[in-house]
Amino acid sequence: QVQLVESGGGSVQAGGSLRLSCAASGDTYSIYCMGWFRQAPGKEREGVAAIYTGSGRTYYADSVKGRFTISRDNANTLALQMTSLKPEDTAMYYCTADPRTRQYSILLQQGAYNIWGQGTQVTVSE
Repeated sequence: QVQLVESGGGSVQAGGSLRLSCAASGDTYSIYCMGWFRQAPGKEREGVAAIYTGSGRTYYADSVKGRFTISRDNANTLALQMTSLKPEDTAMYYCTADPRTRQYSILLQQGAYNIWGQGTQVTVSE
């Protein structure tokens, strides 16, 4: 089994930057894809960015393209570099992973993943 623990959340002013990290442990060799999702109060959880662990190919939601970068620092650490943050980026951010083969078309859908971290809060003020 794989366990995920996020860190790096916090409060920042609009225009600022934050870097989120996700530490993976357990059977990490089995992970096929990983991603970052977020959920704001009263809203559904949405996919932000995803990456194939083998090829390193990445995918982004339109709302964060050009501002967020997903990467793997090493085999057990997933990162999300967030720049030019906006108040609408305020949400709980979750790291996720899955060992099953997944088509890119669903990488930003919740149902593509069955392993989730507990989340880290990001708050962006005006």
